[in-house]
Amino acid sequence: MATYQVDDGWDALGDPTRRAIVACLAERPRAVGELAEELPISRPAVSQHLKVLKDAGLVTDRPDGTRRVYRLNPAGVAALRDQLDTFWSRALDGYQDAAETPTEEGQ
Repeated sequence: MATYQVDDGWDALGDPTRRAIVACLAERPRAVGELAEELPISRPAVSQHLKVLKDAGLVTDRPDGTRRVYRLNPAGVAALRDQLDTFWSRALDGYQDAAETPTEEGQ
């Protein structure tokens, strides 16, 4: 079965399990085993989700003895925030334009 690669943060966050992992990592860095204890999935499944998040630039990892500790990547999260800010600004500009456009009734 063919799989697809997720290299965009928004695509990566489309999965509820990955959003749950991001929420856990927002609290503090954690190892795979710690994440698996909090989620209803296996350690191998957590590892697969972390790989997707890492490929999307949303998490980083570092060795700590025999395990790897994962944390949110500030640059990746900031990029998503910048995109959201852009979307929000455009939406507000569109709303302002619509609100300021005279209607046939108001002319």
